[in-house]
Amino acid sequence: MPFIEIYKEFSFDSAHYLPNVPEGHKCKNMHGHTYHVKISAKGPIDATLGWVEDFGHFKKVWEPIVHEIDHKVLNEVPGLENPTAELIAVWIWQKMINKIPYLHSVEVKETLTSGAIYRGE
Repeated sequence: MPFIEIYKEFSFDSAHYLPNVPEGHKCKNMHGHTYHVKISAKGPIDATLGWVEDFGHFKKVWEPIVHEIDHKVLNEVPGLENPTAELIAVWIWQKMINKIPYLHSVEVKETLTSGAIYRGE
C-alpha cells in the first residue's frame, strides 16, 4: 500500500507575551492570537479501512490538549513559559507523539502569514 500524508486542522484562542525578547519589542507586551494548528500523519493506507488514521482519533487526542491552552495565558501553562510558535509546536508534538501513529508534523500558525512546523527530533 502507498504511504500518504493526512492532516486535521484545529484552532484555539490564547494570550501570550514573549519574556525573552529585547525591551521595546512589541511581542514583549501581552497580546492574543487565534492560533491555527495542523496535525499531520504519514503512513500506509490500511488495506481494510482505506485510511492512514481515523480523523476522529485526531480530534480525540486534541481535545484534552486544547483544554489546557484555549482562552488561557500561555505563559502560565507548564512548559510554555516562553510561548513562541516554535515552542508551542514542540509542546503539542510531545503531547501527541505517543497517541497518534505515524505523527509526521505539527504546524502552529500565529497569523495567516507566520508560523512554525515541527517534525520531531
